[in-house]
Amino acid sequence: MSTLATPIRRGFVDVPGGQAHYRYALPEGAGLDDIPLIVLHPSPGSGRMMAKFVRAMAKAVPVYALDTRGNGDSDPLPGTPTIADFATATWEAIDALGFDRIRLLGTHTGASIATEAANQRPERVSELIIDNMGLWSDKKKKTHFERNSPKVSPDMMGSQLNWAWHYCRDQYLFSPWYEPTVANRRNVDLPEPQVLHELVVEVLKALGTYHMSYSAAANFDKRDALARVSVRTLVSSNERDPLMVHLDEVHACVSGSVRKVVGDLETEDGAAVSAEIYASFLKR
Repeated sequence: MSTLATPIRRGFVDVPGGQAHYRYALPEGAGLDDIPLIVLHPSPGSGRMMAKFVRAMAKAVPVYALDTRGNGDSDPLPGTPTIADFATATWEAIDALGFDRIRLLGTHTGASIATEAANQRPERVSELIIDNMGLWSDKKKKTHFERNSPKVSPDMMGSQLNWAWHYCRDQYLFSPWYEPTVANRRNVDLPEPQVLHELVVEVLKALGTYHMSYSAAANFDKRDALARVSVRTLVSSNERDPLMVHLDEVHACVSGSVRKVVGDLETEDGAAVSAEIYASFLKR
Protein backbone atom coordinates (compact mmCIF):
# COMPACT_ATOMS: atom_id res chain seq x y z
CA MET A 1 0.00 0.00 0.00
CA SER A 2 1.24 3.50 -0.79
CA THR A 3 2.73 5.52 2.06
CA LEU A 4 1.40 8.77 0.62
CA ALA A 5 -1.37 10.49 2.55
CA THR A 6 -4.84 9.58 1.36
CA PRO A 7 -6.23 12.67 -0.39
CA ILE A 8 -9.34 14.32 1.02
CA ARG A 9 -11.65 15.91 -1.50
CA ARG A 10 -14.63 18.20 -1.00
CA GLY A 11 -18.03 18.72 -2.53
CA PHE A 12 -21.54 20.11 -2.18
CA VAL A 13 -24.93 18.53 -2.78
CA ASP A 14 -28.23 20.29 -3.27
CA VAL A 15 -30.68 19.57 -0.46
CA PRO A 16 -34.01 21.10 0.59
CA GLY A 17 -33.29 24.61 1.82
CA GLY A 18 -29.81 24.97 0.36
CA GLN A 19 -26.63 22.93 0.07
CA ALA A 20 -24.76 20.48 2.27
CA HIS A 21 -20.96 20.41 2.26
CA TYR A 22 -18.89 17.27 2.71
CA ARG A 23 -15.34 15.94 2.71
CA TYR A 24 -14.54 12.48 1.46
CA ALA A 25 -11.72 10.02 0.93
CA LEU A 26 -11.71 6.66 -0.82
CA PRO A 27 -9.63 3.51 -0.32
CA GLU A 28 -6.67 3.22 -2.67
CA GLY A 29 -7.33 -0.49 -3.06
CA ALA A 30 -10.42 -2.61 -2.66
CA GLY A 31 -11.06 -1.82 1.01
CA LEU A 32 -13.57 -3.89 2.94
CA ASP A 33 -16.47 -3.17 0.58
CA ASP A 34 -18.27 -0.27 -1.11
CA ILE A 35 -20.63 0.63 1.75
CA PRO A 36 -19.68 4.20 2.73
CA LEU A 37 -19.15 5.42 6.28
CA ILE A 38 -20.96 8.71 6.92
CA VAL A 39 -19.17 10.70 9.64
CA LEU A 40 -20.93 13.35 11.73
CA HIS A 41 -18.67 15.77 13.59
CA PRO A 42 -18.77 17.33 17.06
CA SER A 43 -20.10 20.82 17.61
CA PRO A 44 -19.15 23.66 17.34
CA GLY A 45 -16.88 22.94 14.37
CA SER A 46 -17.37 21.12 11.08
CA GLY A 47 -16.26 18.06 9.19
CA ARG A 48 -12.83 19.66 9.02
CA MET A 49 -12.28 18.48 12.60
CA MET A 50 -12.53 14.90 11.33
CA ALA A 51 -9.96 15.18 8.53
CA LYS A 52 -7.30 13.04 10.23
CA PHE A 53 -9.85 10.34 10.99
CA VAL A 54 -11.33 10.47 7.48
CA ARG A 55 -7.87 9.90 6.03
CA ALA A 56 -7.12 7.02 8.41
CA MET A 57 -10.50 5.32 8.04
CA ALA A 58 -10.45 5.58 4.24
CA LYS A 59 -7.82 2.85 4.16
CA ALA A 60 -10.71 0.47 4.84
CA VAL A 61 -13.94 2.02 3.54
CA PRO A 62 -15.17 5.06 1.59
CA VAL A 63 -15.64 7.89 4.11
CA TYR A 64 -17.85 10.96 3.79
CA ALA A 65 -17.77 13.59 6.55
CA LEU A 66 -20.72 15.94 6.36
CA ASP A 67 -20.88 19.44 7.75
CA THR A 68 -23.95 19.47 9.98
CA ARG A 69 -26.54 21.90 8.65
CA GLY A 70 -25.73 25.34 10.08
CA ASN A 71 -22.10 24.38 10.73
CA GLY A 72 -19.07 24.78 8.51
CA ASP A 73 -20.16 25.33 4.90
CA SER A 74 -23.59 23.67 5.07
CA ASP A 75 -26.63 25.92 4.92
CA PRO A 76 -28.68 26.09 8.14
CA LEU A 77 -32.06 24.52 8.75
CA PRO A 78 -35.00 26.87 9.29
CA GLY A 79 -36.49 27.71 12.67
CA THR A 80 -35.29 25.93 15.79
CA PRO A 81 -34.29 22.47 14.55
CA THR A 82 -34.34 19.37 16.74
CA ILE A 83 -32.03 16.38 16.54
CA ALA A 84 -34.76 14.65 14.53
CA ASP A 85 -34.58 17.53 12.04
CA PHE A 86 -30.80 17.23 11.81
CA ALA A 87 -31.15 13.47 11.29
CA THR A 88 -33.69 14.01 8.50
CA ALA A 89 -31.32 16.52 6.92
CA THR A 90 -28.55 13.94 7.12
CA TRP A 91 -30.66 11.51 5.12
CA GLU A 92 -31.39 14.24 2.58
CA ALA A 93 -27.66 14.68 2.05
CA ILE A 94 -27.11 10.91 1.86
CA ASP A 95 -29.88 10.61 -0.73
CA ALA A 96 -28.36 13.48 -2.72
CA LEU A 97 -25.02 11.66 -2.69
CA GLY A 98 -26.80 8.67 -4.23
CA PHE A 99 -26.19 6.17 -1.44
CA ASP A 100 -28.66 3.48 -0.42
CA ARG A 101 -27.13 1.39 2.36
CA ILE A 102 -24.61 3.19 4.57
CA ARG A 103 -22.68 3.06 7.82
CA LEU A 104 -23.00 5.85 10.36
CA LEU A 105 -20.47 7.26 12.82
CA GLY A 106 -21.19 10.23 15.04
CA THR A 107 -19.06 11.77 17.75
CA HIS A 108 -20.26 14.11 20.51
CA THR A 109 -23.15 16.13 18.99
CA GLY A 110 -22.81 14.02 15.87
CA ALA A 111 -23.44 10.91 17.97
CA SER A 112 -26.94 12.12 18.80
CA ILE A 113 -27.67 12.88 15.15
CA ALA A 114 -26.29 9.53 13.99
CA THR A 115 -28.33 7.63 16.59
CA GLU A 116 -31.55 9.35 15.57
CA ALA A 117 -30.75 8.86 11.88
CA ALA A 118 -30.25 5.13 12.48
CA ASN A 119 -33.61 4.99 14.24
CA GLN A 120 -35.31 6.83 11.38
CA ARG A 121 -34.05 4.46 8.67
CA PRO A 122 -32.69 1.29 10.31
CA GLU A 123 -33.15 -0.73 7.13
CA ARG A 124 -30.53 1.45 5.41
CA VAL A 125 -27.89 1.36 8.17
CA SER A 126 -25.40 -1.50 8.09
CA GLU A 127 -23.57 -0.44 11.27
CA LEU A 128 -23.72 2.44 13.74
CA ILE A 129 -20.76 3.79 15.71
CA ILE A 130 -21.58 6.07 18.65
CA ASP A 131 -18.50 7.89 19.93
CA ASN A 132 -18.42 10.09 23.03
CA MET A 133 -22.06 10.55 23.92
CA GLY A 134 -22.89 12.28 27.20
CA LEU A 135 -25.90 11.17 29.24
CA TRP A 136 -26.77 14.02 31.55
CA SER A 137 -29.28 14.66 34.29
CA ASP A 138 -32.19 16.98 33.55
CA LYS A 139 -30.47 19.69 35.58
CA LYS A 140 -27.24 19.37 33.59
CA LYS A 141 -29.17 19.39 30.32
CA LYS A 142 -30.88 22.63 31.32
CA THR A 143 -27.60 24.27 32.33
CA HIS A 144 -25.90 23.09 29.16
CA PHE A 145 -28.74 24.44 27.03
CA GLU A 146 -28.56 27.83 28.71
CA ARG A 147 -24.78 28.27 28.86
CA ASN A 148 -22.93 26.03 26.43
CA SER A 149 -23.69 27.74 23.12
CA PRO A 150 -24.50 31.44 23.47
CA LYS A 151 -25.89 33.33 20.52
CA VAL A 152 -23.24 35.73 19.26
CA SER A 153 -23.55 38.48 16.64
CA PRO A 154 -20.88 40.57 14.91
CA ASP A 155 -20.40 44.11 16.18
CA MET A 156 -18.45 47.17 15.06
CA MET A 157 -15.64 46.42 17.52
CA GLY A 158 -15.17 42.90 16.17
CA SER A 159 -15.59 41.42 19.63
CA GLN A 160 -16.88 38.21 18.05
CA LEU A 161 -13.33 37.48 16.86
CA ASN A 162 -11.87 37.55 20.36
CA TRP A 163 -14.87 35.65 21.73
CA ALA A 164 -14.52 32.87 19.14
CA TRP A 165 -10.82 32.34 19.90
CA HIS A 166 -11.34 32.01 23.64
CA TYR A 167 -14.52 29.98 23.22
CA CYS A 168 -12.72 27.41 21.06
CA ARG A 169 -9.56 27.43 23.17
CA ASP A 170 -11.47 26.90 26.41
CA GLN A 171 -13.13 23.78 24.99
CA TYR A 172 -9.72 22.13 25.41
CA LEU A 173 -8.96 23.63 28.82
CA PHE A 174 -12.15 22.98 30.80
CA SER A 175 -15.16 20.71 30.82
CA PRO A 176 -17.56 22.34 30.64
CA TRP A 177 -15.77 25.30 29.06
CA TYR A 178 -18.12 27.80 30.74
CA GLU A 179 -17.01 26.73 34.24
CA PRO A 180 -13.25 27.48 34.21
CA THR A 181 -12.31 26.03 37.60
CA VAL A 182 -9.47 23.82 38.78
CA ALA A 183 -11.95 20.98 39.28
CA ASN A 184 -13.02 21.23 35.65
CA ARG A 185 -9.52 21.45 34.16
CA ARG A 186 -9.00 18.90 31.38
CA ASN A 187 -5.88 16.75 31.30
CA VAL A 188 -5.08 17.40 27.65
CA ASP A 189 -2.68 19.63 25.77
CA LEU A 190 -3.88 22.55 23.72
CA PRO A 191 -3.81 21.78 20.01
CA GLU A 192 -1.30 23.43 17.73
CA PRO A 193 -2.19 27.09 17.02
CA GLN A 194 -3.01 26.23 13.39
CA VAL A 195 -5.52 23.58 14.49
CA LEU A 196 -7.15 25.99 16.91
CA HIS A 197 -7.22 28.67 14.21
CA GLU A 198 -9.01 26.29 11.84
CA LEU A 199 -11.68 25.55 14.44
CA VAL A 200 -12.15 29.26 15.13
CA VAL A 201 -12.61 29.94 11.42
CA GLU A 202 -15.25 27.22 11.15
CA VAL A 203 -17.15 28.69 14.11
CA LEU A 204 -16.95 32.21 12.70
CA LYS A 205 -18.27 31.04 9.33
CA ALA A 206 -21.39 29.77 11.08
CA LEU A 207 -21.54 32.39 13.84
CA GLY A 208 -25.28 32.92 13.58
CA THR A 209 -26.21 29.24 13.52
CA TYR A 210 -23.38 27.24 15.17
CA HIS A 211 -25.38 26.97 18.39
CA MET A 212 -28.39 25.23 16.84
CA SER A 213 -26.98 21.70 16.82
CA TYR A 214 -25.59 22.14 20.34
CA SER A 215 -28.98 23.30 21.62
CA ALA A 216 -30.75 20.44 19.86
CA ALA A 217 -28.39 17.90 21.45
CA ALA A 218 -28.93 19.40 24.91
CA ASN A 219 -32.69 18.84 24.55
CA PHE A 220 -32.45 15.39 22.95
CA ASP A 221 -33.68 12.38 24.93
CA LYS A 222 -30.58 10.26 24.36
CA ARG A 223 -31.48 7.40 26.65
CA ASP A 224 -34.78 6.86 24.87
CA ALA A 225 -33.09 7.02 21.47
CA LEU A 226 -30.37 4.57 22.51
CA ALA A 227 -32.94 2.09 23.80
CA ARG A 228 -34.61 2.11 20.37
CA VAL A 229 -31.48 1.36 18.35
CA SER A 230 -31.97 -1.85 16.37
CA VAL A 231 -28.89 -1.90 14.13
CA ARG A 232 -25.50 -3.44 14.83
CA THR A 233 -23.72 -0.91 17.06
CA LEU A 234 -20.34 -0.10 18.55
CA VAL A 235 -20.07 2.48 21.32
CA SER A 236 -16.76 4.13 22.13
CA SER A 237 -14.90 6.86 23.96
CA ASN A 238 -11.30 7.71 24.77
CA GLU A 239 -9.66 7.99 28.16
CA ARG A 240 -8.87 11.69 27.84
CA ASP A 241 -12.38 12.72 26.89
CA PRO A 242 -14.70 13.98 29.67
CA LEU A 243 -17.52 11.87 28.24
CA MET A 244 -15.62 8.64 28.92
CA VAL A 245 -17.49 8.47 32.25
CA HIS A 246 -20.71 7.86 30.30
CA LEU A 247 -19.44 5.00 28.14
CA ASP A 248 -20.67 2.14 30.32
CA GLU A 249 -24.18 3.58 30.53
CA VAL A 250 -24.30 4.20 26.78
CA HIS A 251 -23.21 0.59 26.28
CA ALA A 252 -25.90 -0.65 28.65
CA CYS A 253 -28.58 1.38 26.86
CA VAL A 254 -27.93 -0.21 23.45
CA SER A 255 -28.83 -3.88 23.54
CA GLY A 256 -26.13 -6.10 22.08
CA SER A 257 -23.71 -3.25 21.44
CA VAL A 258 -19.92 -3.61 21.36
CA ARG A 259 -17.95 -1.42 23.79
CA LYS A 260 -14.49 -0.13 22.85
CA VAL A 261 -12.00 2.39 24.20
CA VAL A 262 -10.45 4.17 21.22
CA GLY A 263 -8.19 7.15 20.56
CA ASP A 264 -8.94 10.83 20.04
CA LEU A 265 -10.38 11.00 16.52
CA GLU A 266 -8.99 14.50 16.01
CA THR A 267 -5.32 13.58 16.49
CA GLU A 268 -3.07 11.71 14.07
CA ASP A 269 -2.23 8.86 16.44
CA GLY A 270 -5.72 8.65 17.92
CA ALA A 271 -7.34 8.56 14.49
CA ALA A 272 -5.06 5.71 13.39
CA VAL A 273 -5.79 3.63 16.51
CA SER A 274 -9.51 4.27 16.25
CA ALA A 275 -9.66 3.46 12.55
CA GLU A 276 -8.12 0.03 13.18
CA ILE A 277 -10.65 -0.74 15.91
CA TYR A 278 -13.60 0.46 13.86
CA ALA A 279 -12.44 -1.35 10.71
CA SER A 280 -12.25 -4.60 12.68
CA PHE A 281 -15.84 -4.06 13.82
CA LEU A 282 -17.00 -3.34 10.27
CA LYS A 283 -15.40 -6.55 9.01
CA ARG A 284 -17.97 -8.49 11.04
